[in-house]
Amino acid sequence: REAESFKEQGNAYYAKKDYNEAYNYYTKAIDTCPNNASYYGNRAATLMMLGRFREALADAQQSVRLDDSFVRGHLREGKCHLSLGNAMAASRCFQQVLELDHKNTQAQQELKNASTVLEYEKIAEADFEKRDFRKVVFCMDRALEFAPACHRFKILKAECLALLGRYPEAQSVASDILRMDSTNADALYVRGLCLYYEDCIEKAVQFFVQALRMAPDHEKACLACRNAKALKAKKEDGNKAFKEGNYKLAYELYTEALGIDPNNIKTNAKLYCNRGTVNSKLRKLEEAIDDCTNAVKLDETYIKAYLRRAQCYMDTEQYEDAVRDYEKVYQTEKTKEHKQLLKNAQVELKKSKRKDYYKILGVDKNASDDEIKKAYRKRALMHHPDRHSGASAEVQKEEEKKFKEVGEAFTILSDPKKKARYDSGQDLEEDGLNMGDFDANNIFKAFFGGPGGFSFEASGPGNFFFQFG
Repeated sequence: REAESFKEQGNAYYAKKDYNEAYNYYTKAIDTCPNNASYYGNRAATLMMLGRFREALADAQQSVRLDDSFVRGHLREGKCHLSLGNAMAASRCFQQVLELDHKNTQAQQELKNASTVLEYEKIAEADFEKRDFRKVVFCMDRALEFAPACHRFKILKAECLALLGRYPEAQSVASDILRMDSTNADALYVRGLCLYYEDCIEKAVQFFVQALRMAPDHEKACLACRNAKALKAKKEDGNKAFKEGNYKLAYELYTEALGIDPNNIKTNAKLYCNRGTVNSKLRKLEEAIDDCTNAVKLDETYIKAYLRRAQCYMDTEQYEDAVRDYEKVYQTEKTKEHKQLLKNAQVELKKSKRKDYYKILGVDKNASDDEIKKAYRKRALMHHPDRHSGASAEVQKEEEKKFKEVGEAFTILSDPKKKARYDSGQDLEEDGLNMGDFDANNIFKAFFGGPGGFSFEASGPGNFFFQFG
């Protein structure tokens, strides 16, 4: 009678959803009368409402041990198994209920739920092998609707979130499990995995070591720990070689590091950028550009890689690409330095779209006045129309064009003010120089001078000499 009184009070608190008090009174009932199946069944139901499914499972199992025909006891045991992610055991419990009561609609529905969870598990396992991590997360979310207390499903979801680069979500799931069970090796492994993929390798190793302490045979933690240590060592060795100016060794070490773990996107992005820097030092600029491109493919927010690639584009006179990279950098980080780099690239791009007068004369950008004059003399004589009077109309037209360009080049580069404006990328038209009306012959006459003019005369087949009058 005393036990029944405790049970009735427990029922009253349960009805009011005060599950903690209900738990206390059902416990008193059990302590008073430890062989009553319904008391264990009621306390199991209360523990389920409190989310304490493992304890609830123990009570439900005890209730059916005391009374094998206790239908609600079997139902609750099945529900606990399912909530904890053991769909096979849950199915057996629901089938037992149907043997006792073949019309039990709850058992029929729960049996379908257990089958659904088993199907999601099967699909997730296959998709994990295919590395379709998004689909695994989807499957685990669906399975967790029926199995909200399953640590295994949560860990698999968290691991896939980490592999997808969704580190805060993965960390959150792993931390929730560790709050309930600080020794959970799988959760420790996932925490380490997030840090590892965020390039916090030293901290990651600490979590992998802790996971292995809890579960020495944890294969994934063992592999991740080995990779993390190897990556850290190779990267540091590469950095050291670079600082010492041993670029060939640095290149080899960074290349070896890139082969350790293709899944570590953030670290590999840095390794590609580092190797790109090495290639730029070795003047292998196209290879450097390729490395920086690989870096930004892995990490679109990696400013350092954009800056390195932009400089390589500048060095190889690919100014449009350089401007694009500097624009990306300046949009992300609006600093004075980045603004100036963008401006410089835009000036060079503008300059590259004009005629290259230095190239036309065949001189360096730092050429002296004398060198410019000598170059003009040589090119003007080479392309003068009189020299090609016997050539085809097409050749005459091409040589006339080149003769005019040589005159333009000399006009600009021999005038300090015009040269300065040209070198700075400014518009020469502002100086009143209209190249459309330019007469190259006037420059030629002014340069060579002579009272009687000049002419080209043949001195043999294909040979000409220049004769002053």
